[in-house]
Amino acid sequence: MRESDPAKKGALVQQLYTDLRQNTLTFDHDAPILLPKEPSYAPLVTIVRPRNVPKRKHFDNPEGQRVLLHAVAHIEYSAIDLALDSAYRFRHMPVEYYLDWVEVAHDEVRHFTMLEKLMKQVGAEYADFPVHTALFDAGKKTAADILERMAVVPRYLEAGGLDANPRIIAKLERYRTTPMLEAIIEALRTILEEEVSHVAKGDRWFKHVCKMRGLSPEIYFDIIERHYPGLETKRLQLNVDARRAAGFACSELKRMGAQKCE
Repeated sequence: MRESDPAKKGALVQQLYTDLRQNTLTFDHDAPILLPKEPSYAPLVTIVRPRNVPKRKHFDNPEGQRVLLHAVAHIEYSAIDLALDSAYRFRHMPVEYYLDWVEVAHDEVRHFTMLEKLMKQVGAEYADFPVHTALFDAGKKTAADILERMAVVPRYLEAGGLDANPRIIAKLERYRTTPMLEAIIEALRTILEEEVSHVAKGDRWFKHVCKMRGLSPEIYFDIIERHYPGLETKRLQLNVDARRAAGFACSELKRMGAQKCE
């Protein structure tokens, strides 16, 4: 998690993923748990408030494509660290839990690498634009409780990506087709498809911890209201099919504003 260089981080995640799958790691569940003071990307980028991040628009020109690709790549970079942190921070869980989150980190590395290649094709590199720390901040907010982490990160923030990604794809498809736009759309479709499984992993472990503690999964709404008020009043544009595939119940989606759910 502390490695800043994307290539080195990717190599370390690959090694961790391989070692874990081959059962060559030893778990020390009683080791001290550290809380990072700053994001691993802090030495690389300029950090600003979310409202000061460049707006994603004009996707039919290289500058707009650079901004879009950089923004999505930053999400994927941040998601690598969050997945690793979820594996590192929460102890005494079944081994499948750790396999799940290291696998998510492995997927996010692949997503970042795919976007990084596209950025280079339009003349950009990661750290060319300022970024915000929203995902890092979410990790800090939920560092003390696995139930809150599973609710907030995969089931709220990543699930929000399932809603937003198709809208971005739809905007891109309205422009005149070019090889670069086609490549960006294909990358976003790949990410959307694979993020469903990430949200599903969060859903699985959220419900596992609820069962362990004798809680109803409906506590999700209380947790989200505490951190991100207004979930039931915003009437989000939900990707119902993707959220259902990731484990959301129709009763939950209707509370969020879904008109149709089966």
